[in-house]
Amino acid sequence: MSGTLQTTAAGTLVAELVTDEREFAELGPAWGRLFRSCATATPFQSHAWLHSWWLSYGTPGRLRLVLVRDGDELRAVAPLMRVRRPLPALVPLGGAISDYGDVLIDDDHADRAAATLTEGLSAAARTALIDFREVRPGGAAERIFERWRGPRSRVRDSLCLELPGTSMDELVGRLPSSKAQRVRAKLRKLSALGVEQRVVGHDEVDAALRRLLELHQLQWQGRKVTSEHLQERFSEHLVRSVGPMVRSGDAVVTEFRLDDTVMAVDLTLLSRRLAGGYLYGAHPQLRERKADVAVILLNACAQHTEAGGRAVLSLLRGDEPYKHHWRPDPVVNQRLLLARRRTAPLMSAVVCDVAARSRGKELLRRWRERGGGSP
Repeated sequence: MSGTLQTTAAGTLVAELVTDEREFAELGPAWGRLFRSCATATPFQSHAWLHSWWLSYGTPGRLRLVLVRDGDELRAVAPLMRVRRPLPALVPLGGAISDYGDVLIDDDHADRAAATLTEGLSAAARTALIDFREVRPGGAAERIFERWRGPRSRVRDSLCLELPGTSMDELVGRLPSSKAQRVRAKLRKLSALGVEQRVVGHDEVDAALRRLLELHQLQWQGRKVTSEHLQERFSEHLVRSVGPMVRSGDAVVTEFRLDDTVMAVDLTLLSRRLAGGYLYGAHPQLRERKADVAVILLNACAQHTEAGGRAVLSLLRGDEPYKHHWRPDPVVNQRLLLARRRTAPLMSAVVCDVAARSRGKELLRRWRERGGGSP
């Protein structure tokens, strides 16, 4: 089902609400053209990623795609779904396994498309809060936030760590001299061991991804791991989405062989300005043979980032200590909350909850710094 929400005064752009899964599937070609026309898009806004995610994680009847059409072309898209808990809201597709959420807006029609999309979102929201999670600073959703006429709020979301999109040699040159020397020694060690790197062809992606997931499970055996990565629905989503993304240049899968055996596999997701190291699997024997897995992966990601002229190599969400070895820049995602007058209390409730959680984390941090004494 779809319906027209609003038309611009000029009558050329129309906002439309799509709730039918079959229509979502058929949007692939037009969505792909829009994706390439939006410089701020991240790989998590590609049609292949989001439609596959919906097939694995979506709930029938909850799909809410707000489209801005210009004849047969899409000029903007807000890929959302309706949730009822803890509050009625429209939230981005992609869920917790997507590091960035955003809308798509055609750069060549940005002002009119953003204005039309904003009005369309206001009409689609009805009694629900619009809750854009994990918007990277500078994201297209900021255009909606700026134009929103009702109550709105901006709060912090997850921390991401980012490096400049440059060569491995230059990344190493950013490090203190002693650390840089150690990394160069590790690179020479990889060469001496005979670790071979190979980009996987699109016809081999499915098998390579299954090997990645096997190695990922093996490397975390006996340790705390993100449980979702072990679920069948995640495996199905990854295999279904990444193949088309590789064919369209929005992802690259790299194998690392030692003694003719695949010992590690890396998945890097790509967009015009950004490359993100999404997931990898590495055999524990690599560490046993003194091969530094972090160096292997960053070296490959840097090559993919530099080759595409991308400005950013994102280490994506998370503040893990190993990421800080590379002296990344901290970049905090945004949570953009948009309400109508009748839903303003819902927004206030979310803002209060975020503040309370932030305060709780700060108290816990201070308690730990004092050695576990009373907060």
